[in-house]
Amino acid sequence: MTALAALDDVIELEVETDPGDVLHYNLKNLCSALDITDPTRVAVDTDGLRRALITIYPSNPLAVVRAATRQDLTMDRWGRITIGYHHNGKPCKKRLFDPITGSAQRFLLFGTTGAGKSRAVQQDLIAEKINGICSFLCDLKEGQSVPEAKTQVALYGDSQEMAILLLIAAVNVAHARMKRYSRMGRNSFVLGEDPLLHVTLDEVNRLLEKGAPYRAIATRLIKELGRTGRSVGVGIRLAAQASHLEELGGSDTLRAMMKEGEVVLLRWSSSIMKQLVADGLLPTGEQLLPIPKNLAKKVLRSQFDAAWEDDLDEGAPGTQGMAYHLSSDNPTSQMRHLRVGSIAPTRGLDPEILALYGDEPPTELGEADGEAAGDVWAYRHDPDMLRALCEAFREEFLLSQQGGKSGGGVDLDELDDDGPAPARPTTISDRIVAAMREAEGPVGAEEILDLVNADGGKEVKLGPVRNQLKPLADKGRIARVGHGLYAPAH
Repeated sequence: MTALAALDDVIELEVETDPGDVLHYNLKNLCSALDITDPTRVAVDTDGLRRALITIYPSNPLAVVRAATRQDLTMDRWGRITIGYHHNGKPCKKRLFDPITGSAQRFLLFGTTGAGKSRAVQQDLIAEKINGICSFLCDLKEGQSVPEAKTQVALYGDSQEMAILLLIAAVNVAHARMKRYSRMGRNSFVLGEDPLLHVTLDEVNRLLEKGAPYRAIATRLIKELGRTGRSVGVGIRLAAQASHLEELGGSDTLRAMMKEGEVVLLRWSSSIMKQLVADGLLPTGEQLLPIPKNLAKKVLRSQFDAAWEDDLDEGAPGTQGMAYHLSSDNPTSQMRHLRVGSIAPTRGLDPEILALYGDEPPTELGEADGEAAGDVWAYRHDPDMLRALCEAFREEFLLSQQGGKSGGGVDLDELDDDGPAPARPTTISDRIVAAMREAEGPVGAEEILDLVNADGGKEVKLGPVRNQLKPLADKGRIARVGHGLYAPAH
């Protein structure tokens, strides 16, 4: 221990390891050493190397949070909004747009049932409306997850077919903007001309899980948005029940792209922690304090204590909205979202949520974008026509699974596929050349290996991939751009 401070019953210990060592800790052992039976009173923040701050509170500092305001959800000059507060009172910021690079963002939100995922999605959608972002939303819980949002977004759906049509429309907008911006000599998105477009898929695990009818096409479309949308102002948000690979279409490439964005983890299941470290979402050696269902104190009770039932605390605060913002500067610092909506359940639409959305109409696409989005945009205010479009897509999909046309103006043969497809490259060299199209910049051998193994073919090892890189570069099939770095050949 190198320092100790205390104020108003809050104790802060600063600790460090010897030079050359890396700090590791076990939360249960730490609480035992401090003689603390309630682990939610303890917060540990590390620098990832040698030092850590251990903060001990008299009670959980996140037990009560204030309601969100429209000011909280208005972007600052860095494109960020305030979504909540960390245990130490520091605001937790989420970036909706990067004004420095002109990049649209990718968003990933995980949480078990009852963790507050729907309210967190509402918070993001409210912020989008406040900040003039055009929102496409598909609520795959048949509209029950975020019912207030139905009339607050530019384009809405509540079925798997509508989710695909939304994605196709967004991909068409992204492709049209690429061509339009190219003619203008523009290589990035400029906020204030075309609106930012965000596509939100809530309960997306229903669309991407094994056995889902449109899993392959949805995965390809999401990958295409993640790969091409950033520079043309088209972002993508996935809200899912779990972070397992199979919940995101079985696509390593998709997960690799999404985890570069804004990743928030609400209450999770016990099996997720190893997956977080393996995916690189959490630094090796770091731990997250588990988020319980409520903040009731755990007290040992003798079976001979006749009065124990009277002492049960049925009114213990819940933990809805508690989370870790894994892509922030403090990924291991627990935070809690600001309260969105009424505390008690309402019989209909929540008036507090509607008040946050405001009375102004949602931001819509411009004329050029609307033409690119096609029929689903043209008939966005006609529920009967949208149902007809979904039915037509369903029938066409069943008839054309062996083809490659989506029925919505996107040629799926031009997009990458995670499953078997005609004329797939079979040799390692051809697979490397094909996989390099996934690269967003110069990549090394290990990243190329990941891209190759994400193409759905037979798994290969690093050695054979390394052996092919120099010959392919010498033949001009890929480009060597630095020591150990390669890029697609022009």
